[in-house]
Amino acid sequence: MSNETNPNFLRRIRSFVKREGRLTPGQDSAIKTGWPLYGLDPALLIEPNSLFANNHPVTLEIGFGNGESLATMAENNPGRNFIGIEVHRPGVGHLLRIVLEKKLTNIRLFDTDAIEVLQHAIPDHSLNCVQLFFPDPWHKKRHHKRRIVQTGFLNLIHSKLETGGSFHAATDWKNYAEHMMETLNAHPGFINSTEPNYAERPDSRPLTKFENRGLRLGHAVWDMIFITKTIK
Repeated sequence: MSNETNPNFLRRIRSFVKREGRLTPGQDSAIKTGWPLYGLDPALLIEPNSLFANNHPVTLEIGFGNGESLATMAENNPGRNFIGIEVHRPGVGHLLRIVLEKKLTNIRLFDTDAIEVLQHAIPDHSLNCVQLFFPDPWHKKRHHKRRIVQTGFLNLIHSKLETGGSFHAATDWKNYAEHMMETLNAHPGFINSTEPNYAERPDSRPLTKFENRGLRLGHAVWDMIFITKTIK
């Protein structure tokens, strides 16, 4: 059994490195006020229709950073529900401040690593879209095995997406983009929506401050949008 198909392999992968940071008073207050309203327990299997009190399609974002782009997507798409995952508490606090200020009702959050959330809290075939924007590239060759986009991870994502759902990834590291594209193309459960090319950034993915800064410096960004299909 290869590493990428070994279930123990997923236990060793982490979607993002745990980065501790000092909370501002506003972030701390937002977590205390907002987490009981919007926070989710990764040990409990969610039921999306009950959780959001509707049957709107669900987008899951892995690693939402400071949450501004996720909040923008939720605000701009009231007919879609959003679940965000982020282990960086200042980012969680920042997003909760926005959610509380804008009174957004179509968003919920996990503050635990994505692999644990996907394995224990997300029902099979319950997601319409999974987003992975600018994951840790682990750019040193000896660290490539730590990259989250590997076959085992895609197997897990595929099991949570509905048939015809989408996996949307973006990175500003060319080598990682090539790795993602190769791994996705080799997976029998995904088909490139813009085959054989990378996708243009859709309007649904807002530009972040991080991305804008990189673009000003001449950094390229590669988007990939793959659609799920039934594995025969």
